[in-house]
Amino acid sequence: MATVTKDTIIGDILDMDRTTAPFFLEMGMHCLGCPASRGESLEQACLVHNVDPDELVEKLNEHLAGK
Repeated sequence: MATVTKDTIIGDILDMDRTTAPFFLEMGMHCLGCPASRGESLEQACLVHNVDPDELVEKLNEHLAGK
């Protein structure tokens, strides 16, 4: 399984594993299917939604490692 970084594109994370969607929904990113959000980096999305990107990277990697 690939590792998520702050530079990973949201669409790539969702394509890796659809079960990551709730992590984005929890931060208020409800338009996961729109082209703009799927093309943003994780860090860009976190900045827009006032979320700590390092914390989200850690949560996503823990989730993916547990699969």
